[in-house]
This record gives sequence, structure tokens and C-alpha cells, in this order.
Amino acid sequence: MNRMTEHFTTVRGLRLAWFDSHPATGGARGDESEGGAPVVLALHGHFGRGRNFAPLAAALAPRYRVIALEQRGHGHSDRGDGDFSQDAYVADAAAFLRGLGLGPVVVLGHSMGGVTAFRLAARHPGLVRALIVEEAGALNRRPEIPHPVLDVTGWPRRAPTLDALRRAIEAQGIPDASYFLESAVEHPDGWGLLFDCDDMMASQEALVGDWWPGWLGSACPALLIHGLDSFVLPTAMARQMAERRPGTVLRELAGCGHWVHDDAPAAFAATVREFLDTAAGA
Repeated sequence: MNRMTEHFTTVRGLRLAWFDSHPATGGARGDESEGGAPVVLALHGHFGRGRNFAPLAAALAPRYRVIALEQRGHGHSDRGDGDFSQDAYVADAAAFLRGLGLGPVVVLGHSMGGVTAFRLAARHPGLVRALIVEEAGALNRRPEIPHPVLDVTGWPRRAPTLDALRRAIEAQGIPDASYFLESAVEHPDGWGLLFDCDDMMASQEALVGDWWPGWLGSACPALLIHGLDSFVLPTAMARQMAERRPGTVLRELAGCGHWVHDDAPAAFAATVREFLDTAAGA
């Protein structure tokens, strides 16, 4: 299975997009047994999209059903009233699961989505049976994290071609713009990004803080995936997170940075699958 089908739903007054690796059951309400496979809710990070998880979904199929929510202000989802607080993201995810009649499910989150995932487990334990957190720290502030916010204020609004958009983004100091170009679309006046840069600045700034209470606030099994070359999550912090939270398994992947799922997709999928097959009780 190489594709995920896109769907839309209204959650808390927002029209949100989501992707489903099991198109035959996409949009259907009900528990996991109706879908025929245990559900993994995947939450992307800042600047990301639900379809970022298509390779993982293909690797886990057909045993697991991956549902990837495009969070507010990202992809084809509405931005809402401009509230990009962590509380808003968590409330959206909880309402989304309840709207589909799903839960408890395994929740996987990358970066910002990882913080949303473990705070969802802490606030709504009945919806989360296990956690998979990729590169999301329990502390996201200076001086522990030198650069908690990526400054995108000078990024281009439009470019004449997709290649020109890539060059313009990379001119801002981004070595490879591929991740961001997942959100590139062609408009009548040129190529641009689906997310609004001012919104992303507000969302990143709202993520700066101490998230230890959320990380320690749940008791379900958890897998923490860390790229040893990450510039976002220090190795010492990842190890401390695993030590302080009972039931947490830490997997460190050499040669990987912050986007482990892109840097080593096969190893990432194998790590996730092993956890799902054992500790998650799926």
C-alpha cells in the first residue's frame, strides 16, 4: 500500500484534513475491530503534513491502520481562530478521536506532534493505549535547547516555480527544503506553502516551555525514538526522559537527525513495528 486516502471532518468548529491507510474504512466510525486492524494515530510536527507518514503506513500495512491528522494551520486543515497553543492541539486530537468513535489507540507523534501525543495521553488516558514519541523533548527552552524556534519570518510567500521556491527557502539557511516542500502547492500567482509563516512562528513560540508534567503524566507503555545527530533533542535529555518515566523504551538511531522517519525510514518502521507487536499489546 503506497498511498493514504485524504478525508475531511469538522472538529471543534474546524475543518480538519486527515489521511487513512485503510481506505475501505476511511471515515467510518467505530472501534478498531470494525477497521480490521489496530489504529495508530499519527501527529506530524511543525511545518508537516499528515501524508508525511505514508511510508510508515505502507511499512505497517496491513496489520496496522495508520490515521494521520493534519493539525490546525497545517496542510489542508483550517487555521481556526489563531489559537496555536498546545492545549488547542490536544483538544483537537481528543475531539478527532471521539468523533471517529476510536479509542484507546496508539498515538505516535513527531516533534511538536510528539508533545501533543504525550500530553493527550496525560489528559485523556482513556483515548491512548500506548505512546510512540519521535524527537520530542520534555523541555523545550533556552539554554537547554539553543534554538527552540526556527525563524521563518523572511520566507517567501510565492515563487514562480517549485524549484525557485526550494532555492528561496534554502537561501534562508535550510540545507534541504524537501520536508517543507511537502506543503508546497501551485496557486494562480505562483508556488507557495500551505502553512502561514506567522502562524508557524506563533505555534513554535507556544511550544517553548517545560513539558515534563505532560511527559510524566501518563502510565501507558511508551517508545521514545531519538536520532543521535539531532539538533533539537539532546541525547542526555532523551535518556533522562526514559529513565524518569516508567514503562518507557528508548531507541537511539545512529546517523539520524531530527527527522528519523526520513533519515532511516526502514529502521524507523522496524522500530515502531517491534514496539507495536510487543509493548503496545496490539
